[in-house]
Amino acid sequence: IGLPGKAFIPMLIGFGCNVPGIMAARTIEGERDRLITILVNPFISCSARLPVYILFAGAFFGAAAGVVVFLLYVLGIAAAIGSAKLFRHTILPGESSPFIMEMPPYRLPTAGTSLLHTWSRGVMYVRKAGTIILAGALVLWCLASFPFGVEYGSSASLAGALGHLLEPLVAPLGFDWKIAVALLFGFVAKEVVVGSLGVLYGAGEEGDALSTAFLADPGLSAATALALMVFVLLYTPCLATIATIRKETGSWKWAGFSVAYGLVLAWLLALIVGRIAPSFIGGA
Repeated sequence: IGLPGKAFIPMLIGFGCNVPGIMAARTIEGERDRLITILVNPFISCSARLPVYILFAGAFFGAAAGVVVFLLYVLGIAAAIGSAKLFRHTILPGESSPFIMEMPPYRLPTAGTSLLHTWSRGVMYVRKAGTIILAGALVLWCLASFPFGVEYGSSASLAGALGHLLEPLVAPLGFDWKIAVALLFGFVAKEVVVGSLGVLYGAGEEGDALSTAFLADPGLSAATALALMVFVLLYTPCLATIATIRKETGSWKWAGFSVAYGLVLAWLLALIVGRIAPSFIGGA
């Protein structure tokens, strides 16, 4: 796909989180190779997207939920590969640098090292959940509750007004104003999508309650849910990832390009999936 072997490790790390995956591209010597690796890394499905997959796949696809989630990961890999080839032949042409490295001595990790890394990653997640995700949920709760006197999360609330403003952009994909708001807050962190929908549907983040609310919504179908999962997979990465792209490339131009390209690709593929999915899975 026009990238050196060293690009594999950042891609692999991206399955956990795109931020360290992008930072791992520092080991790539070629500037074009490093830049392409950074730009396509957000298409590798990070763990933050998984709650969205599990929620919608579990609600609409039943026993086939695992297959659907697996295919989403495959689609993310395919999007990264296709984008890398596209960039190599258009905006960043050139030959990939050769991959030559001395193999280090591999050793089994010690229990102390494993526990230390587990603790540091656990603290990092709790800190993220207690700051970014919590803050996003609180802001959305305020938007769903005001102005005073309106029904919580209704179209008359501030969240409803914002959602209706954005709805024309996502209506061709089959999404309503509630999903538009959730996707907007997903810019903060992808986990916020689930919390946002829980607030807007008045169901919290309990899987069973949210699944029941989704199934009761006449505007949601299996095809729409699949299109939404594809959109969440590919659209603009979270703020932390955007900031990392800016830092690693030294340019807001490439960070902005990543945002715009991801949005366009997500919109187009979600539109295609939403149109062809009913032929295979039906509209229910």
